[in-house]
Amino acid sequence: MSSSNAILAGQSAEQISTLSNQLTSVGRHSLRFSIAGVLGWIGAMKFTAYEAGAIEGLVASSPLTSWLYSVTSVQGASNLIGSIEILTAIALLAGLKFARIGLLGALAAAFTFLLTFSFLLTAPGWEQSLGGFPALSVVPGQFLLKDAVLFAGALFLAGNELNRVANGE
Repeated sequence: MSSSNAILAGQSAEQISTLSNQLTSVGRHSLRFSIAGVLGWIGAMKFTAYEAGAIEGLVASSPLTSWLYSVTSVQGASNLIGSIEILTAIALLAGLKFARIGLLGALAAAFTFLLTFSFLLTAPGWEQSLGGFPALSVVPGQFLLKDAVLFAGALFLAGNELNRVANGE
């Protein structure tokens, strides 16, 4: 008997299914709160000169975001990005009660993380002292890599919210 079967020995299929549903629910809520927390915290930091300066190179290197600096200042662009991140976090939290708002928040989060993940293609993220690609630099390379997981989590939440909308929640 494998160790995983030994842990579940004596449990009925119904008990295992109940445990599975409970873990899935805890995981879904943990994902919602952790993504909202990340976006809210980082979004609030965008209102500081420190963070505005820290993201300047990333934003400027991307054809998707560099235009921001032609219409506003470095701090103005950072404030805009921060506002969007905070509103996205609020929408994710509102999704606890309102599935349609949660869906908008999850889609906005997915777009945000896909956009920031794309900076790996435009910012200098490869460590030249290690021979370049595939060796990631700490910043921005390794820093941006986490956005792949956050993107997947946001997509999962979007699917969950869409299911809730379809069921009339």
